[in-house]
Amino acid sequence: MRLKTPTTSALNFLPEQHDLGSLRAAAKDCRGCDLYLNATQTVFGEGPRLSRILFVGEQPGDQEDIAGKPFVGPAGRLLDACMEEAGIDRRTAYVTNAVKHFKWEPRGKRRIHKKPRMNEVTACRPWLDAEIKAVRPKLIVCLGATAAQSLLDSSFRVTQKRGQLIHLAGYPLILATVHPSSILRAQSEEDREREKMHFVADLMTAAKALSQSSPASEEHG
Repeated sequence: MRLKTPTTSALNFLPEQHDLGSLRAAAKDCRGCDLYLNATQTVFGEGPRLSRILFVGEQPGDQEDIAGKPFVGPAGRLLDACMEEAGIDRRTAYVTNAVKHFKWEPRGKRRIHKKPRMNEVTACRPWLDAEIKAVRPKLIVCLGATAAQSLLDSSFRVTQKRGQLIHLAGYPLILATVHPSSILRAQSEEDREREKMHFVADLMTAAKALSQSSPASEEHG
């Protein structure tokens, strides 16, 4: 399914060199969509070069927007804990978002997350594709519907294919699961614990898929 082409795109801001350092520096000045107007700064991905696993969420939140780093707020801390429980070292993973600027709306003195439109996600897609090519992961974990739809299809439903390994031409294996923020929004402690266990199980599926990669498959031709 072809996504709607935005009137502007991050393609106009990509540097000639597509290593992570060059991409991160160029992304600071991205004007590929209007989200930069109300954001504090671009929040680019972080992690080691050539990480075997890449996590992609929806967009930076309030704390990420201020810090300029992805997944440093409550959802990020929960992700860290669940990754550890699943046997994935956060220090060896690359974490990023489908959209690099915080989209929000005011509610009193607070800045409340607002879901990005698909044309905004599409405008930012060149950054994500460039990150994937630079990092060259063996597996991509999409956290939430927006992240999954940014790579797969706007009709993709996490509820239908959660925790499944998906093959997409030109990309490594992809696994879609919920965003950790959805666990934090659960109504009761019992619900949160149940959702956390399900999330950890999805991450364990990802860890198992990585462990089954033979040493030979790690060579990049």
